[in-house]
Parts: sequence; structure tokens; C-alpha cells
Amino acid sequence: MKNKFSKYWKASKQPRKQRKYVYNSPLHIKRKMLSTHLSKNLIKKYNKRNVIIRKGDLVKIARGQFKGKTAKVEKVLLKLNKVYLEGIQQLKLDGSKAYYPIHTSNLIIMELDLSDKKRLKSLTRK
Repeated sequence: MKNKFSKYWKASKQPRKQRKYVYNSPLHIKRKMLSTHLSKNLIKKYNKRNVIIRKGDLVKIARGQFKGKTAKVEKVLLKLNKVYLEGIQQLKLDGSKAYYPIHTSNLIIMELDLSDKKRLKSLTRK
């Protein structure tokens, strides 16, 4: 199999080809894959179901061992399609703590960071 990203690739039923597309995609396309569902009141407010997640957003974890907790986004990892959250850490065997990476599909945005004017403008757009 070629290890190159194809911009002409449309779709496939095979999960291995879907994973390959995600893994080999360039960063400007991977960024769009980091979209996360909004909470019900934000959906009504902005008439959008999902938004690209950013540092500073307040999110609620919907799946996994930290389900139900709310935290602020500390770091977004584009290459891994994961996010680090404030206070969500895992205990390592040596006793130290490490951030626990969470996939964006397992999160719900409760509050948006609207300090960026471009982001606010894109949300209020049609």
C-alpha cells in the first residue's frame, strides 16, 4: 500500500483505508477532523451541531473512565487527534502524573472560548 495522502480519495467501506486516510492526512485537513459536538443550549444559540475544538474551551467528557467530568482544554494534539484536559491526569507506576489523551469524539463542548474575533464571526455566520 502506498504511504501517500490522496486528495482524490472519496470513501471506502474498509476501516483500514479509513484509518490510513486519517493517519496520512496533512495537518490542515486533520484540524477539521477535530470537530466536537456542542451542548444542547449552544446548538440552539449558534445553529451548529459541532465546532472545531480549541485550547480554552470548557468540555464535558461523555465516554471513558473520566465520564461526566468537566474540564478546560489545555492542549490540542493535531497529529494524534487527541486533547489534553486540565486536571484529567493518569497516575504512572513511578507515582508521577501524566496527562491522559482523550479523543475529541468523546467530548461535548459546554462553553466556547470566544477571545478570538475570527472564531466568533464564523459561529455567527449563516
